[in-house]
Amino acid sequence: QVQLVESGGGLVQAGGSLRLSCVASGRAFDTLGLGWFRQAPGEERKFVATISWSGDITYYADSVLGRFTMSRDNAKNTVYLQMNSLKSEDTAVYYCAAGPPRPRPDSSFAYWGQGTQVTVSS
Repeated sequence: QVQLVESGGGLVQAGGSLRLSCVASGRAFDTLGLGWFRQAPGEERKFVATISWSGDITYYADSVLGRFTMSRDNAKNTVYLQMNSLKSEDTAVYYCAAGPPRPRPDSSFAYWGQGTQVTVSS
């Protein structure tokens, strides 16, 4: 019903920047709220950020606040995660998810992408 494909991951030095993209298909994109999550080896998947269907409401995890910015371009059915001042602890597989129109960090997301690896080296 909804397919999500992430891209933009890679190997980055600490202090560097990276922009992740997630392209959605299968359902009207502008009705979906979206989220980014990440999972490091041996750890549970954690919330990173969410954005509302109109792009006007965002939430961020404390660990990324001020460094990461989530945005969306409904004309391109794409959501982004701009990551600046990257740290080694940001290393994880990053997942894009789709859910209710105005999601919060504790919302249920029904659709998930396959993930993209982000590795931050020291």
